[in-house]
Amino acid sequence: MKFEGIYTPAITPLTANGEIDKSAFADVLEYLIESKVHGIIIGGSTGEYYAHTAQERIALATQAKDVIGGRLPLVIGTGAIRTEDSVEYATAARAIKADAILVGSPPYALPTEKENAIHALTVDRAADLPIMLYNYPARMGVSMGEEYFAAVAESKNIVAIKESSGDMAQVHRLARNHPNIALSCGWDDQALEFFAWGARSWVCAGSNFIPREHVALYEACVIEKDFEKGRKIMSAFMPLMDFLESGKFVQSIKYGCELNGLRTGSVRSPLQPLYEHEKQALKDVIATLKREVAQVIGSSNNG
Repeated sequence: MKFEGIYTPAITPLTANGEIDKSAFADVLEYLIESKVHGIIIGGSTGEYYAHTAQERIALATQAKDVIGGRLPLVIGTGAIRTEDSVEYATAARAIKADAILVGSPPYALPTEKENAIHALTVDRAADLPIMLYNYPARMGVSMGEEYFAAVAESKNIVAIKESSGDMAQVHRLARNHPNIALSCGWDDQALEFFAWGARSWVCAGSNFIPREHVALYEACVIEKDFEKGRKIMSAFMPLMDFLESGKFVQSIKYGCELNGLRTGSVRSPLQPLYEHEKQALKDVIATLKREVAQVIGSSNNG
């Protein structure tokens, strides 16, 4: 499997009493398909997997496959502290015929690179599906380094990595030392740099509510190879990225979806919803971004 394009880690809508809203979830998936993103990830942090029971996670993955069918690639997250739990999610992904799985580092446990590699290979054996690794040391407490990559090299299923360290030197090392593992941008305000270093995909939570603008940046950099246009689009994105990184990330993504008419519900504890002044600020940022990207695309088409 080749990861190319915009992969959206889908949100999980909730009802007023905090249960997963299956009807609204189906609407979210249909919206993403209609918006022409290139793939959908279920069970990512944007989907609040950490606040779900194992049964809820497997049910969400199953429903996603039922709704999406074969219209887009479906990637299932396997994140968990215990390897046994990650194996359970990987096995479920295989059972529903998911297209790939997302394999990160177990949080809180702080495994060594060798232990972390053993975790990944154990999950790999359970699923035998294409794998996108997920390196996010800020949340997981450990980073995937050279010892890790040497140890997982035996697996032919590891075909991509969502690199979310924020360390551009890590991107350089991956591009140079591991060309067989496709780079995927996992640090949004570095998307332009990732594309310049050969990444052909971007896993971006913001594509839940402004998918077309994310696709526009991907197309400018990867398809058209027009980095001047890409820089202009990226510049328009920066205020949104600053807003999202200031806190309340998932809440902001859900509110962005709400502005598009999707039912999202709130977020599960310990998170709390946005205040009204935060909603207005985000609404203004999104409106400006859409206008500026439209101007870039329009001037490019007229040029």
